[in-house]
Amino acid sequence: MNQQPASVPSTTQPGPGLSLNCGYGTDRGLRRELNEDSFIASDPVFAVADGMGGHEAGEIASGMCVRTLAAIPQLSTGDRSVTAAVLQQYLLRADNSIREATGARAGTTLTGAVVVEQMGMPYWLVMNIGDSRTYRLSQGRFEQISVDHSEVQELVDAGEITPQQATVHPRRHVVTRALGTGDETEADYWLLPVEEGDRVMVCSDGLTSELTDEHIHRILSTAGHPQDAVDALIQAALRSGGRDNITVIVVDARNVLNDAGAATTAPRRDPSAEDEVTLPRGQAVQATTQPLPQQEDNAGQEKPAAREDSAAQEGVAGREQAAGQNPDDGTEVPR
Repeated sequence: MNQQPASVPSTTQPGPGLSLNCGYGTDRGLRRELNEDSFIASDPVFAVADGMGGHEAGEIASGMCVRTLAAIPQLSTGDRSVTAAVLQQYLLRADNSIREATGARAGTTLTGAVVVEQMGMPYWLVMNIGDSRTYRLSQGRFEQISVDHSEVQELVDAGEITPQQATVHPRRHVVTRALGTGDETEADYWLLPVEEGDRVMVCSDGLTSELTDEHIHRILSTAGHPQDAVDALIQAALRSGGRDNITVIVVDARNVLNDAGAATTAPRRDPSAEDEVTLPRGQAVQATTQPLPQQEDNAGQEKPAAREDSAAQEGVAGREQAAGQNPDDGTEVPR
């Protein structure tokens, strides 16, 4: 497991005010031959892409997606002025590049948070396409921000199955939106004010397929440093089976300016002093996290997992061989 790509700083504070501290890691898992996840963890962008297609095609797709993100001028310079419209423009470029490189035989999910500033106040600009996930632990409240683009999520929304049934449904790996394949490439976006003590987690479904939200919440609530949280989450997923690639980023926000322009330094509330809040896997977030305008889903494809990239702003997962174990794909080639 390569948890600390050397050129990606774990603490970022470009100037007075908001300070971000992050940890990140990725693991091939116990059954996959390759790691097809890619990620970027460099202020102001923290995102995970989960490739699909197998036979290294997913690795290509997720890597191209992350490199396209890293090339956005506002992000490559650390500026916090990017908008959802700019992000979508570059995601469309990534989609076209992946289709040209793979003949539309591979694709990738993408989820994450970009820190932006509006009128001097910081916000999380959360993006999502596919079934990787972005969560936030804020003031003791744990919630899934992103909403899965998957067949089982549609069944949950229609009331045909419960969130618990979705976790074991035979079609749980089929995604309805992705970059590089299918007909729908529009991401969903949410704009959330950054609160003092916020902890944001971005992950591939190799984590959420192994751990319940309650388990994830417990680890995020008790681990002090973001890297400690990442390490504990990955190890817990491996102990639960590690059937897919696992990639996790955890970002803490400190020294957030309040409305009067003063920095606040109140610690994150201790969740151990209150009841745990467990969000069902498919539940949409509440009124404080309403998504920006979006389009309807209509694609339909399925995915495996992951990789990382060793360039300055990407993590690269090693292709370690799991002794005595064979790949267990168990997923379909995207349609």
